[in-house]
Amino acid sequence: MEHQSHPDAANAGTPPSAYLTSLIDAALEAHQAGRLDAAEPFYREALALDPVHAKALHYFGVLQHQRGDHVYAAELMSESLKLDRTDAACWSNRGLVAAALGHREEAMICYDQALQLQPDFADARNNFGVALQAQGALEEAIGQYQLALIANPSMADGYLNLGTALSKLGRHHDALACYQTALSLDPQSAAAHFNAGNAHNAQGDHAAAIASFEQALALHGDYAEAHINLGSLIGKRGDYAGAEAQYRRAVALKPNPTNLVCLGGSLGAQGRLDEEEGFYRQALTLDANYADAHQNLAWLLLKRGDFKQGWAEFAKRWRRSDYEAIAVPDVAEWQGEPLDGRRLLLVGEQGFGDHFQFLRYARVLEQLGATVDICVREPLLPLVGRIPGVHRAFGGTPDSQYDFWVPMMSVPSCLSTDLSTIPAEVPYMFADKAKVKTWRKRVDAAGKAKCKVGLVWSGSPTFGNDRYRSMTLADLSTLSESKDVAWYALQKGPAHAQLADAPEAFRAHDFTADLHNFDDTAALIMNLDLVIAVDTGVAHLAAALGKPVWVLLPANSDWRWLEARSDSPWYPSMKLFRQTALGDWAPVVKRVSDELRDGSL
Repeated sequence: MEHQSHPDAANAGTPPSAYLTSLIDAALEAHQAGRLDAAEPFYREALALDPVHAKALHYFGVLQHQRGDHVYAAELMSESLKLDRTDAACWSNRGLVAAALGHREEAMICYDQALQLQPDFADARNNFGVALQAQGALEEAIGQYQLALIANPSMADGYLNLGTALSKLGRHHDALACYQTALSLDPQSAAAHFNAGNAHNAQGDHAAAIASFEQALALHGDYAEAHINLGSLIGKRGDYAGAEAQYRRAVALKPNPTNLVCLGGSLGAQGRLDEEEGFYRQALTLDANYADAHQNLAWLLLKRGDFKQGWAEFAKRWRRSDYEAIAVPDVAEWQGEPLDGRRLLLVGEQGFGDHFQFLRYARVLEQLGATVDICVREPLLPLVGRIPGVHRAFGGTPDSQYDFWVPMMSVPSCLSTDLSTIPAEVPYMFADKAKVKTWRKRVDAAGKAKCKVGLVWSGSPTFGNDRYRSMTLADLSTLSESKDVAWYALQKGPAHAQLADAPEAFRAHDFTADLHNFDDTAALIMNLDLVIAVDTGVAHLAAALGKPVWVLLPANSDWRWLEARSDSPWYPSMKLFRQTALGDWAPVVKRVSDELRDGSL
């Protein structure tokens, strides 16, 4: 949030009489003390005596602006400027009123006029920067803030605004320095603590961010945005009940769509599905196009198995910025029109697991007559190119002509997919045959075992529910005692380091250093009998390859696994093992161990 300087209330002009002077002095004294009701009658009497008194018109206009009557304020200040066009303070305050009315260009003209008269006018510089920043001219705004701070190095709001502009440019370290300077000038600034929290969060220092948001709330308990941001960080740590408390406070203060969706999401993360739905629907009554509400409501409906309404809501999940963030051809988005003889670009979205799950539709679209190209993230190439129905797979910017394009996860909506019509034929992904043969030799050389099992225990730590979706390898330690099982680590990323302290059975076959991409992982999986994994892209990959997969799910599992089922309509070779209490993996691991012992693949 940018902070405009307060209207300037400096004394100027010469009163025509001692009584008029006393009226204006009394008005300004009350005004500067914040007693607007007491100041108003003095201004009115002064203007009754002298209707063309520039100073009285100016500051009575300031009073009206502070009360929110910006139209009247503009009239008063404009009259004042007709009488005295050399009053820099009035020009600056007139700019504030124009900005409040949404007249950005007029505001900038007013600030410029003030600065022509008084180049070292810090408040006008600061306000000019706010106007420039509102138009997206961040570098120019930074220049104005810096000039304002040269003129007045003790302007805390100037440092706040400079920090905000720097933050928008991704310069979070510099922004934080500005907020810290603002706090040295005004330690009681809740806004400075709040902005410092945002900067800490952007730098990944979540503990410092939480402390800053808490300090902002200690100073200003009704700071809705601080409640929201604190709730989000608490939620990322897995404290969904704590997040709920923060979101409820924010909703009580500002029941806007964003806050309502945050509250609904915290309830859903706790498994309180019936409660969360109402908040999404309330958000949509306030803003029928609010994408986050559509997406969260879609996830809820899909999890319940209501595919008809769920996919309809899911089709509305994209914001304008989402479209701008990807390279798509300048053609219509496919909405289900006939595809015979048409060229269609299927564009990947979200995580690798989402890609693997929805790439199955390439074959369906080809059967409808389309020539299907796929644009995906580079790590998925060339694995994706072998999917039946794919004419060409590439990464980056499309360089061909198409009749339509469609986000990959919108296809089920366009095809009216329901539980009974999911295209679940596997395999629809295929490993490289030469790599499969190479891996076969290495697996065979590692020794004979009744059952060769791949293992993944952790997903990306950046995933919102990773605290509960992932587990530690120590949670699975009893599985290492399973007889006639050879374990093959498929775990990449930071969690791989847990192998160092794991039982020997888990460490015996670790080829992950040679798994450079999903193509390598797919080839190794084809030489295994089973993959046991938490909800990650590897689980989807193995299932799409047609391999038996056991997925270990948290109690607040993702929408795609529906509710209470031990199988998946998406993958016939998959078995689901669900928590009954959030965070408690022990019963899940026992069921897995029992089924391994029984040989139930």
